[in-house]
Amino acid sequence: MNKKAEIGIICAMQVEIDGYISKMTEKEEITISGIHFYLGTLCNKTVVLALCGIGKVFAAMCAQTMILEFSPDCIINTGVAGTLSEKISIGGTVIATEVIQHDMDTSAIGDPVGLISGINVIELPCSERIIKIIASAAEELKLPYILGKIASGDQFISAKEKKEWIKNTFGASACEMEGAAIGQVCYVNNVNFCVLRAISDGGDESAAFDYPKFVKEASARAVEIMCLALTYL
Repeated sequence: MNKKAEIGIICAMQVEIDGYISKMTEKEEITISGIHFYLGTLCNKTVVLALCGIGKVFAAMCAQTMILEFSPDCIINTGVAGTLSEKISIGGTVIATEVIQHDMDTSAIGDPVGLISGINVIELPCSERIIKIIASAAEELKLPYILGKIASGDQFISAKEKKEWIKNTFGASACEMEGAAIGQVCYVNNVNFCVLRAISDGGDESAAFDYPKFVKEASARAVEIMCLALTYL
């Protein structure tokens, strides 16, 4: 296939990708290994969107397939997350400076918690250029945001004890389920990446109630910021 896209955008859920699909023109839908890709024009850029599914395995499958099939210059993961920080709450966004996998743990054999075996790093750095562009878009839209570390794992975080452990162990500002897996794939393929997450819940006992209430609004917030950022990428 090898159809070239300038930018790749990966979302885990339909609610997170719908806003992009509605704005995309000249789009072509392609399904590979059950993952839906949409190639077309978005904000005058050739973009490939992907609906990867929830969790790190689907996210990694999607990112690797996107790189092999569409060769984007950069990949951005957008969607929703739970906050881990007092500095940002529902309605705000976190732009990742680094991503980590909070459920990666080989500490029993002497490794630090979070170390990714094979590449031997804990923190995967996001593209400084993309961070600045997304932050400028949020500022232009006058929307609240912070820069911070985003933690990924195959868990929906909804307990204060777990939330505090992730925050204190890694210094993370938000938690979700895909970003660091996408980051790992981009890291080993030398593809620039970033993660933008709008806050849908507090990552504590209220999360199960807040998430369904705010997920659509938070998803739309991420789309709004990213679509403006695309004009500068």
